[in-house]
Amino acid sequence: METSTGQKNILGLQLPTDPRWVDLAGISLAAILTDHAWCEQKAATSCISLIQRYSDKDRLVNDLSPIVTEEWGHFRLVIAELQRRDLKLGRQRKDQYVNQLMEFEKKGATEEERLLDRLLIFALIEARSCERFKRLSEGLDDPYLRQFYRRFMESEAGHYHLFIELAEFYIEKETVRRRWKEWLDYEADIMRSLEVRGDRIH
Repeated sequence: METSTGQKNILGLQLPTDPRWVDLAGISLAAILTDHAWCEQKAATSCISLIQRYSDKDRLVNDLSPIVTEEWGHFRLVIAELQRRDLKLGRQRKDQYVNQLMEFEKKGATEEERLLDRLLIFALIEARSCERFKRLSEGLDDPYLRQFYRRFMESEAGHYHLFIELAEFYIEKETVRRRWKEWLDYEADIMRSLEVRGDRIH
């Protein structure tokens, strides 16, 4: 799918990251690494929460268990990078992007609809993270950090696909695709409304 800027979207996202974001992130490395660390920590605990809530769904449990380990490993990698640069892990911030996503979950939903929205929220967060990591891997001045973020980009792409596959395993594919389109449109509106800041991944 082509965007209005002529760039090709990845992962179905309707709106690419503003090019200014990479430049801002490059001058806010302590902040962006801190935010990245907390994003990885939240990804691990979110997978744990899904496993706890849907412990009767064997494939979900089996597929997400190693993701918990991987995401926590990513948290440790980012912490190590902060330490390598003599930087401190800052405080966790309120995630406006994720909070606005959660507002789109269906109210009064059935159990199947709740599961679908949970999986698609996580897929969307992983997709946007992947797109942001791609921007960092291509746009940062630091060659080491460009490679650092390429590794994360590849991992997040796999996670995005996994959440979509789980949704289509438990729920009829056409239902998943229809709701996914709604989520993509909503996420694009969020991206248009958020201030471009270089101190956060989302």
